[in-house]
Amino acid sequence: MKKSMQSQTVLSSALWPGLPATGILAAALLAGCGKPAHPPAAERGDLPAAPVQVQKVESKSRPHTEEVVGTVRAKVRSTVAAKLSGRIQDMPVVLGQRVMAGDLIARLDAAEIKARLEQAEAALEQAERDWKRIAALFEQQATTRAEYDATDARRRMAAAAVAEARATLAHAEVVAPFEGLITRKWAEAGDLAQPGKPLVDLENPAALQVEADVPEAILARVQAGASLSIRVDALNHEVRGTVAEIAPAGDPASRSFRVKLDVPATPGLMAGQFCRLLLPVGEVQSLRTPASAIVRRGQLEIAFVVADQRAVLHLVKTGNRVGDEIEILSGLNSGDTVVVDGAERLVDGQPVVVK
Repeated sequence: MKKSMQSQTVLSSALWPGLPATGILAAALLAGCGKPAHPPAAERGDLPAAPVQVQKVESKSRPHTEEVVGTVRAKVRSTVAAKLSGRIQDMPVVLGQRVMAGDLIARLDAAEIKARLEQAEAALEQAERDWKRIAALFEQQATTRAEYDATDARRRMAAAAVAEARATLAHAEVVAPFEGLITRKWAEAGDLAQPGKPLVDLENPAALQVEADVPEAILARVQAGASLSIRVDALNHEVRGTVAEIAPAGDPASRSFRVKLDVPATPGLMAGQFCRLLLPVGEVQSLRTPASAIVRRGQLEIAFVVADQRAVLHLVKTGNRVGDEIEILSGLNSGDTVVVDGAERLVDGQPVVVK
């Protein structure tokens, strides 16, 4: 008996928010004893008429979509690594820093490479002197052609060794291959760099893509160049993406195909975010009303239908949101006139004036 009275009290407070708690409890007690409860104030005509705006509930068609989980990624991204081994002497970049193409990311200790370069330059100087001496003798026909060719080959080999040492020394400074943001650091100054071992992750946030694994069953509905809707939890609106790539082969384990969509730069959209790709698979009919017509009181969803110049409360169940409208799964019928402006201030049975 006590549980029943409490349930009636909670429901009454949701339906008649204008009544005081003592009045609600009294109504519940009378109802439990089989006696008629006092009507709410609105039914007694004590409340003033409220100005409202109304709109009819309509049955409309919308695309039926399947949601495919995806991830926002930078279209241009790279894991930057060193090309030679060495202790990291300096690493001036920090997470989130924007760098330009050619900016220094890390400088390696290159004492051995410098020594190798000096050795190669010294060998080149000696080879140049030998070649000049043999060339003078060759012009005077005081030496053989074979000796001249051998000296010239040593000179060219020494020049190539110098060029190689200089190129290797240039790799001691790791620079950014393109403009972007440092999104991850894999190493710090003092660490040992090795060929292929990552130093930083670099991404260009100006160009973003959405990557999603589309099931084989609905892949036929995805066409290159098609514009599709993308829902990102971090944003309060959908964004549009253009299908740029469709993998020609699928994953045999998941029976899905990787699809990439180019998306425009959007405030709040960042690489790494979770998103859902909406793939249209057909058309469905549904009742829709402006989202402003739905009032939430606790866990209840309420709409007010205007009948005989009064606001009649209806408990409703809503579905998906479509733009500024929301689907009605139950509680309303097509053609019902609902309050779309001023509903949050109404109580059941209150007189209304349509503006």
